[in-house]
Amino acid sequence: MELLAIPQEPQKDVVQPSEYIGSAPEDDEDESRLLLRFAAPRDPVMVAEWVSFNVIDTERQDWARGWASLKAYVERVGNARVLYGHREGATPLGQWVTEQRRAYKAGEMSGQRARRLEQLGMVWSVVDERFQENLEAAKAYYEKHWTLCAPRTATALDRPVGQWLSNLRRPGALEGHSEWEEALREVDEDWNPSWPPEWQRHYAVVREMLAEETVLGYVEPGVTVHGMDIGKWLAKQRKPEVWAALTDRQRERLEAIGVVPMAAELEAPPKPSTPPVSTFEKGVAALAQYKTRTGSVTVPRAHVEALPDGSEVKLGVFLSNSKSRRDKLTADKLAALAGLGLEWATT
Repeated sequence: MELLAIPQEPQKDVVQPSEYIGSAPEDDEDESRLLLRFAAPRDPVMVAEWVSFNVIDTERQDWARGWASLKAYVERVGNARVLYGHREGATPLGQWVTEQRRAYKAGEMSGQRARRLEQLGMVWSVVDERFQENLEAAKAYYEKHWTLCAPRTATALDRPVGQWLSNLRRPGALEGHSEWEEALREVDEDWNPSWPPEWQRHYAVVREMLAEETVLGYVEPGVTVHGMDIGKWLAKQRKPEVWAALTDRQRERLEAIGVVPMAAELEAPPKPSTPPVSTFEKGVAALAQYKTRTGSVTVPRAHVEALPDGSEVKLGVFLSNSKSRRDKLTADKLAALAGLGLEWATT
């Protein structure tokens, strides 16, 4: 640029030598300098990149070499995911990319550098990228199974999505990654339920099967989906004792799709029975029966009278006790005994 600013004398008969601009390459590096010869055709993109790196930004040559190496890698491989130990020629490209991620995360990278790297497909967080890839597999699983409570052996898009989801359900696995949990909830609100995942898998199938059905009889025992006997499971949930053991949120989900507990079995009506009979009433009944049979109300103290219902009354003891406690008997009790011919009950 300084050469261009110096006034030049017309020299039509003298051919000016071409000038290279920039630092000479190392012994093991390719020539990357721009040949200052405006009469020759040049790739405008190459010219713009060189001017940006060497004139406008005045960035260090080592960063420019790293960027150029990454660009060559991306053009050859198709992505910017470089392994840490990878070298692109003499450039330790893997280490260089790792350093760029560190600087970006620490806020030490200029926006212009970040944009240039992003244009090459730079992945700032490998962990976030892997999450997004696994999330796509999880979405594919959900489309087929209607739930993210996948068994650990489940796969989708050639990824072990079941084990991945199981790992994320562990306590503290999503600490510091609230955006991940939100993304999972957008796919399935109950991706991490407080009840067993197996229950959620059965429920998800029943929910889809009843989405357009109003008759629960459609899902009968023996109806199998994805290897699960949905009908048998549904019948079990509707049992009163099982229903009572479910959490409130589980019952809410079942009720929302029209599943309610079966009515409790009607208990057989109790056999008609006479009101409970007191000891005194049994004694009066035994005395009346004895009098009818013998014509007398004089009963030996050891006599036991059997009543029609199978019960037995120590009638002699009953009469002796009643006589000794006649002062404590109510008027109606005394009248009942007097009506049978006991004189002491009338005095």
